Amino acid sequence: MTVSGATKIYGVIGDPIDHSLSPTIQNSAFQYFNLDFIFLAFNVKNEELKNFIKCTRSFGIQGLNVTMPHKENVIRYLDEIDDNARFLNSVNTIVNNNGRLFGYSTDGIGAVCALKENNVDLASSKVVLLGAGGAGRAIALSLADKVANLVILNRDLEKAKRLYVKLKQKFNRNIFGGSLSEDSIKKHLENSDVLINATNVGMKPNQTESIIDSSMLSSNLTVMDIVYNPIETKLLVDAKRIGANTINGIEMLI
Repeated sequence: MTVSGATKIYGVIGDPIDHSLSPTIQNSAFQYFNLDFIFLAFNVKNEELKNFIKCTRSFGIQGLNVTMPHKENVIRYLDEIDDNARFLNSVNTIVNNNGRLFGYSTDGIGAVCALKENNVDLASSKVVLLGAGGAGRAIALSLADKVANLVILNRDLEKAKRLYVKLKQKFNRNIFGGSLSEDSIKKHLENSDVLINATNVGMKPNQTESIIDSSMLSSNLTVMDIVYNPIETKLLVDAKRIGANTINGIEMLI
């Protein structure tokens, strides 16, 4: 890869960010299509976020992916956000249009595409979603009007309640919320078709951890994990071992 004064810069911001596979994936794509672009990972602390976004404008960074913990806080520094980002109060993509920064929420679209590509019949599925952070909320919004039943479980119960109430008001569908406790997960997984982990549990360097005990899994489940480093989390390894269909985070990412 040759970098010059004309090379257009893209990147991903987060803290931590050294686990991100985005630079490898994006730069490989840029090279394949012979594009004079480069994609970098920027470790940005919360207290540095405002200044970094200023630099994005002044240095002409063309676009950014946004990951934890900045998906909510970055909104205040942007010029415009799309309807999904406004509803969710979460942004994962920033586009720099001649110094004006536009924020979008695309996590949910990627999750729906990955599920469909793995032959999941969303219309008849009961889905249990673990986590109501930025990515979890985006996935919930994209699934809410497509699935038969959606259950959102989160450590902060009030956060889960706020989300499912908003979604229920918007779509008038079978949407419920609850706590991310062992009893709650076990209860809601009964007769479920899809389990989605939208937390960071199992991400390096804590890859020996799983969001749930393997005894709660069954072979009739489709298990999706948005964590992509490692590509096969402990949750997915446990699910695959008992014959469940599995979807890794890379499938959602790309």
